[in-house]
Amino acid sequence: MSRLACGRFELDLSIPRIMAIINLTDDSFSGDGLKGNTAAALQRAEQALEEGAEILDLGAESTRPGCDAVTEAQETERIVTTVEALRRLDVPLSVDTCKPAVMRAALAAGADMINDINGFGAAGAVDAIADSACGLCVMHMQGEPRTMQHAPHYADVVDEVVDYLAGRLRALAAAGVARERVVLDPGFGFGKNVAHNYSILKHFARFAVDGLPVLAGLSRKSMLGAVTGAAVDKRLAASVAGAVLAVEHGARIVRVHDVAATRDALRVWQACEAAA
Repeated sequence: MSRLACGRFELDLSIPRIMAIINLTDDSFSGDGLKGNTAAALQRAEQALEEGAEILDLGAESTRPGCDAVTEAQETERIVTTVEALRRLDVPLSVDTCKPAVMRAALAAGADMINDINGFGAAGAVDAIADSACGLCVMHMQGEPRTMQHAPHYADVVDEVVDYLAGRLRALAAAGVARERVVLDPGFGFGKNVAHNYSILKHFARFAVDGLPVLAGLSRKSMLGAVTGAAVDKRLAASVAGAVLAVEHGARIVRVHDVAATRDALRVWQACEAAA
């Protein structure tokens, strides 16, 4: 499928699109948390759009390994305030949350997509989005953020993630959610060790279950530091390489911190693809 129904928008995914990360958190793993500062979020969003972002992904609760939970009230307040401030930018606004109440509040404020690390598996999550027009990013995670990296284990990580995503698609279809609203995400770093992550990257095309588009989110993650030895703030080159490899293997959306560098790399990839 080359088009994604996403709230106010219909996204053409015949070419890869860039989703910019806007962290409203206090403790982002990448060190770019805005602590709920709406003015700073607007400034970062405008910069990301100038650099080539085509979707903005807003998150108000860190999901890094070992992170602390935030209250539903705080997450809701930060998300709603920021969605309302960014609506005028005329770009799809994605909200990264696994809480059904936050999903409902975000959609009421005008969000266009819900990005759920829990694959809409929480009680009430499917009901929160079923009757809306929002796009959905359905992600795989083994365990939960506070403990997911303690000892992740799979018999076959690719097969198991594919099976999980297929199961979530069946659950959404049973609730009447149109396939055109869904993008899939195998969940780099969410209950996976380094070997698992690179197996997922190598076999990325497998995750296009039923022909649906797939999102890749590996920007600045520890899988990159594990092979380069680079600290989080020194992983630009590795992040760009990962994004290009994911696109080469079929990713339709790449979720990134470093928009301009990713845009330039994808332009080179596209020029190569278009050459005679």
